[in-house]
Amino acid sequence: MGWFSNTFEFLCKGGPVMVPLMACSIASIAIMIERIVTLRQASIDSDGLMRRLDDFLKQGNVKQALRQCESTAGYVGNVLAAALRARSFDPSTMERAMQEEAAKQTPELHRRLSVLDTIITIAPLLGLLGTVTGMIKSFHVISTKHGMSAPTAITGGVAEALIATATGLAIAIGTLIGYNYLNERVSQLVSDAESRANHLINLIGDVEEHGNEITVLSA
Repeated sequence: MGWFSNTFEFLCKGGPVMVPLMACSIASIAIMIERIVTLRQASIDSDGLMRRLDDFLKQGNVKQALRQCESTAGYVGNVLAAALRARSFDPSTMERAMQEEAAKQTPELHRRLSVLDTIITIAPLLGLLGTVTGMIKSFHVISTKHGMSAPTAITGGVAEALIATATGLAIAIGTLIGYNYLNERVSQLVSDAESRANHLINLIGDVEEHGNEITVLSA
């Protein structure tokens, strides 16, 4: 635990601005972990789900296909379930039903990402504020009668400025990487849902057309 105490002691030299910077750091890490877990749960095995839906629909078991979607927790499953509920209507109505469901589900995927965006902006500014306060402290020491005879007091202010700046930049850089990764994951989920939705509409159309052909031939 020696490294922890040394790191803590080093960060404390960054001055009062380190308190909000550490709060930003903790919030950033907590949000990124929570979002990674949530998006991982939302990104189900869509290939496996589509294979099962294909089998059920070709067997004419639409209710089982719907239950499969509803029992599959995830963004894709919810969107496809909306299409199956509107299966008795035309393809445009099914598409609108999926779009409405996607509109309800998508904000949950972006939840708290705006907080990360704010941290990316505010962390460097807090670091800059620490730089200013640290340099003010150093110049204040220089301006005193015994300022030049106390070099450690002067360098203390400079160290505070540099530590605050470095910490603010480090938090912003780390958060930016996580923010871009999470945004990319959300985009992949939405794109995958759109692809699966189009495939499902085409599949339902093919199944219904095939069923009509069988009816005509039997007549």
